[in-house]
Amino acid sequence: MNVLAAVMQLLVAVAFVSIPVVRHRYGPAAKAAAEAELRRQNVRPQVLEENRLRFDAGGHETAAPATVAAIMTVTAALNLAGADLAQLMTWIFSSLVLVMNAGIVYSNLTAVKSVQAAFRRKGDPELARVEVAPFLKAAGDAFPRWVRLQTYLRNTTVFAGSTIALLAVTLTGN
Repeated sequence: MNVLAAVMQLLVAVAFVSIPVVRHRYGPAAKAAAEAELRRQNVRPQVLEENRLRFDAGGHETAAPATVAAIMTVTAALNLAGADLAQLMTWIFSSLVLVMNAGIVYSNLTAVKSVQAAFRRKGDPELARVEVAPFLKAAGDAFPRWVRLQTYLRNTTVFAGSTIALLAVTLTGN
């Protein structure tokens, strides 16, 4: 059962690594599309840079998923080694990953509303004028169609993999 938990944790790690990989590859196209949409809305595209808004894999867009992947890899190694600490680490980190991924899904589902609020909080009057729905659609459409499927697979892998890992260490009773 520890091997099953470890395999699931490694799948979760790969799922999280896929986030910055996709953003690195297609983020520049998303930025260009978002800037074109801003020009269509008569908003200066530079407002993105001025407010440190990104579509690439820089900053926390890489650090957060890479950290999750590293922690899940370490936890998987502990499970493979049969370490006493493996069950506790699995319970802590697989549970956190479940909660974090639920937050990510919620954020994606409420993106227009949350981005509108974030733009208003920035205090930049030009940014506050952005019609967010077409802005986000333009950026999203710059990603290949398969990215939507990859997102569903990633979320399924994270939810199922974390749940299975939790069940596996619980049934092992280490």
